[in-house]
Amino acid sequence: MTETVSICWLRRDLRLDDNAALYHALRENDKVIPLFIFDSDILDKLPDRSDKRVQFIHNELAAIQSQLKEMDSTLLVKVGKPLEVWNELIKEWDVKSVYTNHDFEPYARDRDMKVGSLLTSQGISFHTYKDHVIFEKSEVTKDDGLPYTVFTPYSRKWMAVLTPFHYKSYPTTKYYDNFYRTQAQITIPELESFGFTRSDYHYPEKLVKSDIVKQYTEQRNFPAINGTSKLGLHLRFGTLSIRKLLSYSINKNQTFVNELIWRDFYQQILWHFPHVTTHAFKKEYDLIEWQNDETLYEKWCEGMTGYPLVDAGMRELNETGFMHNRVRMLVASFLTKHLLIDWRWGEAYFAEKLLDFDLAANNGGWQWAAGCGTDAAPYFRIFSPAAQLEKFDPQLIYVKRWVPEYGTDTYPAPIVNHEMARKRCLEVYQKALKP
Repeated sequence: MTETVSICWLRRDLRLDDNAALYHALRENDKVIPLFIFDSDILDKLPDRSDKRVQFIHNELAAIQSQLKEMDSTLLVKVGKPLEVWNELIKEWDVKSVYTNHDFEPYARDRDMKVGSLLTSQGISFHTYKDHVIFEKSEVTKDDGLPYTVFTPYSRKWMAVLTPFHYKSYPTTKYYDNFYRTQAQITIPELESFGFTRSDYHYPEKLVKSDIVKQYTEQRNFPAINGTSKLGLHLRFGTLSIRKLLSYSINKNQTFVNELIWRDFYQQILWHFPHVTTHAFKKEYDLIEWQNDETLYEKWCEGMTGYPLVDAGMRELNETGFMHNRVRMLVASFLTKHLLIDWRWGEAYFAEKLLDFDLAANNGGWQWAAGCGTDAAPYFRIFSPAAQLEKFDPQLIYVKRWVPEYGTDTYPAPIVNHEMARKRCLEVYQKALKP
C-alpha cells in the first residue's frame, strides 16, 4: 500500500528555510516531500541549450537534495508539462495535499488554475501562499481600493503599512522532522537527459554585503564600481528570502529598500494589468510607428552601436548574463528612442539573456524606458549616451573593461546621430499621441 504524503511544489522559491508554503506543509502534515518540475513548456522556448539559469536551478536543487539527505529525506524532480507530471504523480503516490507559493505571471496563473482543478477533482487539497514579495495583489492600494499605478505614492503607502510582522521569517526548521523519510534517495535527472549542457560559470554569491547596502545610495549609479548587490538572481529563483533581505536592510539604507519596493510594485502591476505582457500599459502608445530596422537591432544586440556605454552594457550582458541597472536604462532608452525599435524586441532579448530575468520587473523596466508604462519616463525624456558616459563612467573604466577597442580605428562609428534621433523620436511619438 502506498504511503499517504503531502507535496510541497517548489518553483521560484528554491530553499528550505523561511519558505511560506513549505512551512505550512510541514506544520500541518507529516511525510512531506518537496517537488520541483523542470517545465518543458518553458524549457522548450529557450534558444540556448547551455542556458545558465537552467544550470543554476539544477545546482540549487542538488544543494537542497544534500540538505534533505542529511535528514533521511529526498527531493522529487520531474521533467515535463506540469499537468501531465501531476497526472502521473497522483497515480504513483497517495497524495493528501499540495502546497505551493504564488506566481503572478499569466502563464503561471493559468498553470496553477489547471493543476489546482485537477487536484481538487481527485480530492486533493491545494494550498497557495505569498512568498516572493512583501506585499502582493491588493494588499497595498489607494484609499478607494484601486491599485496604484505610480511608484512614489505606492512606496509611501507600502512603508506606512509595513510592520515587522511582514518580514518575519517562517521557522521551517522547527518542523523538519515532518519531511518524508526514506533511505532510497531519488536521483535528480542530469541536465543532459533533457537537452541542456553544463558550463563552468561562476554565479554571484548569495551574500548580503553590509558595505554595499550602506553605500548603495552613493554608489549604485556607477557601473565601474562594485556598488550593487547582484542578488537579483537569488531573489528571482528564491534561493534568498525577500523577508530576510528586507529585515537586514530596512534600517540601513532606504534607497536599497526602495529597490525591493519596486519589485513589489511591478508584481502588483502584472497582477492587476496582465495586458502589459503584450501591450503598452498606456494603450495609446501601441499606436507608435516603430521602424524596427533589423540591421540596427543586431548592432544593438552585439554591442556595436558606436556609443561606448551602450556597447559596454550589451557586451557585459551577452558574456555574463548581468547588466548594471543604470546601463539597463540607457540601453533600453537607446533602442526604443534612438533606434525607434519596439520595446518588446528589447524586452525579449533581455528575457533570453538576463540571469535575473523576471517578467514583471523586465516588462516594467522596458515600458518605463519607452515611456509607455506605469510611472514612466515621459516620452520627451531621451537619454544622451554621451552625457550618461560623462556622468557615470567619466574615466572610462567600465567602458574599457567591455569595449577594449574603444578609441581605436576598429571601434565603429555611431550607427545613428544623437540629435537627429532625438528629433525623429519626438516627431514619431507626438504623431502617435496627438489628441
